[in-house]
Amino acid sequence: MELIATCAFGLEKLVYDEIKKLGLWVIKKEDGRVIFQATALDLIRTNLWLRCADRIQIKIGSFKAETFDELFDQTYFLNWADFIGPNDVFPIQATSVKSILHSEPAIQSIVKKAIVKNLQTKHRTETLPENSGVTYQIIVKVNKDEFILSIDSSGDSLHKRGYRTQANLAPVKETLAAALVQLSDWTPERTLIDPFCGSGTI
Repeated sequence: MELIATCAFGLEKLVYDEIKKLGLWVIKKEDGRVIFQATALDLIRTNLWLRCADRIQIKIGSFKAETFDELFDQTYFLNWADFIGPNDVFPIQATSVKSILHSEPAIQSIVKKAIVKNLQTKHRTETLPENSGVTYQIIVKVNKDEFILSIDSSGDSLHKRGYRTQANLAPVKETLAAALVQLSDWTPERTLIDPFCGSGTI
């Protein structure tokens, strides 16, 4: 399957390098994300071990759409039932940049309808109660009429997976702090001095 590691703009090369160190095949690197080939086990590994990525998403499909009919049809034909059960919750989050279909609420509505129709057909049911307690957050990214649809696998942003059970508010996310340390060329053999005496993020 294809996975997407999202990150802050400017950190793509660091995330790319981390993915390669895990022995995974990178498909392409774009602004704010790195797309790579992986297995279900790699999905777990990347959520655990990528230090600079914000989220790991499962890419369900990508296509170009300029009308809501095209968006509905293309979304409907994706393999949603491979991941989402007949009782699972699946909210939609959409962002659109420089695209003909620019209304994010309308995009969310059309994608929701297409996925509902798909799941009703594949699971052979007329109702989708969405009461299982399992949530699959659907992410829709649109840029210049190119759609990427994915499912978030991380839940809370990965900067919240830290080792501390109690923490103060930090001026930078832990993922960004990890990127700063990597950019400094620090190694465990060298002394790292953090003079700021703040919340201990670095």
